[in-house]
Amino acid sequence: MLLLVVIVAGGYYGYAFYQFAEDIQAPNVIEHRQEPGETTKAAEMPVWDGKDRVNILLMGVDRRGMKNNGLPRSDSMMLVSVDPVTKRYDLFSILRDTYVEIPGHGSSRINAAIVEGGPELAMKTVSQLTGLSVDRYVITDFEGFRHLIDAVGGVEIDVEKNMRYRDPTDKGMYDIDLKKGLQRLDGTKALQYVRFRHDATSDYTRTERQRKLMAALASQMKNGTTLIQLPSILKQITPYVQTNISSMDMLKLAGLGLSLDTQQPGQYQLPPMGTFRESHRAGSVLIPDVDKVQAFIQEALQPPLKEEKETSSIPQQTSSDTQK
Repeated sequence: MLLLVVIVAGGYYGYAFYQFAEDIQAPNVIEHRQEPGETTKAAEMPVWDGKDRVNILLMGVDRRGMKNNGLPRSDSMMLVSVDPVTKRYDLFSILRDTYVEIPGHGSSRINAAIVEGGPELAMKTVSQLTGLSVDRYVITDFEGFRHLIDAVGGVEIDVEKNMRYRDPTDKGMYDIDLKKGLQRLDGTKALQYVRFRHDATSDYTRTERQRKLMAALASQMKNGTTLIQLPSILKQITPYVQTNISSMDMLKLAGLGLSLDTQQPGQYQLPPMGTFRESHRAGSVLIPDVDKVQAFIQEALQPPLKEEKETSSIPQQTSSDTQK
């Protein structure tokens, strides 16, 4: 889920980044299932001029137990919306129990879209829910996430509470055992942190933790030491990343990323509170009011109001404005 960080920080090392951009367009995580008469993905994708808002669907998938050409389960979904004009990006975590219409496949949980038709169908489903044009994606899996965190030397996170969970699969490889407090998490511990959902609010707080860790990592990636290590980082995570973003668009995103505000991104949950009802359809699900969800998103993407220029020369007000 955190690979956008690499994309926006890569402008310093042209060749390593370009090679990385080329390699991750291969089906490293999911085989592309080409439909009869379908043209290449590059021919279908609109060209991004680097000025319009771009929406990228980030997916963390669980490939455990995947057989043959089967498609993996979507463990996490996050939509990143980047505005080149305001230099702002917004993160929308999508609760995986959101019950939506999957084009051509009836209604189901939103995380089933990737199983039914791969990342292309997942993008269509998210577009339909959000009202945004979503035609770009980045995918990684458990191993890719761990390699990324280890490659940057871990990430510092204040773990809110003790977290323990015994995973019945994989002989304890994915058990969760974290202690409360500020600490630097390696790849294994960071994966435990973003996967934990066994508390009273389940997926709600899990998605909050995912956004918290991503924001912390995005800030760390601008650190000089981390940027020096970037070619090595890209090489280590290449086998675990897949995208349909063209090399040229990734270079544009890299340049834009150097000027983005990584300290205070907009962070939201979809569907937000008050825009869904709970139901029991093959388990507990959330049925969203799509119109309300889309209205919430449009409001969230509005640029923040700016203070009058006359007040900017006063130090106290400048500091306050920065906080906003």
